[in-house]
Amino acid sequence: MRFLFKAMLWFFGVTIFLVIVFKWVPIPYTPLMAVRAMESRPEGKKPYEGHHDWVPIEKISKNMQRAVIASEDGNFLTHHGFDFNAIQKAMDNNEKGKKLKGGSTISQQTAKNVFLWQGRSYLRKGLEAYFTVLIELIWGKERIMEVYLNSIEMGDGVFGVQAASKYWYRKDADKLSKREAAGIAAILPSPRRYTATNSTSYIERRKSRIVKHMAYVGKLDY
Repeated sequence: MRFLFKAMLWFFGVTIFLVIVFKWVPIPYTPLMAVRAMESRPEGKKPYEGHHDWVPIEKISKNMQRAVIASEDGNFLTHHGFDFNAIQKAMDNNEKGKKLKGGSTISQQTAKNVFLWQGRSYLRKGLEAYFTVLIELIWGKERIMEVYLNSIEMGDGVFGVQAASKYWYRKDADKLSKREAAGIAAILPSPRRYTATNSTSYIERRKSRIVKHMAYVGKLDY
């Protein structure tokens, strides 16, 4: 019992310390980046070439910020880490046998990408909720958006919006137009399956819907 109590103290101490540090320090590497590097090792695959360039949020186009809110988490600016309406909707549709993405918010996705492994276990979901609460309390919305856009996978071996902007459009992240930002946001459900340029008709339709919904995001009042 005493050992368990000490272990819990260490866990809370270390995790809170990391979240405080990463409020100010750029995240250099994520678990998913490590996984992708390991996946490329089997014989016959080309050497892994990861692309990841951290940029401050001031150098990320407002179009890109609005695009991910419009496509991934419409209530990002108002919820406190969890969108319970979206979660309930996802659960209802899953019960009906409909294929629908989960109700994860940008905050939850950020917590998972930075601190945790990929998977669907109850343990990982519990830790995801824990880290989501921490980053909402300690980081705030602007920092969460900054980390999210610098850490998520936006192509095969492409992580973060600066690398994605260079990879897909050959320009910096602060120069993205509405349509270009929507192009990157449109492939986020499956960034290694779809392409932001020379896209399928499905992705082109998603781009158009995202551009339309971006108008409703309004002012980015973090």
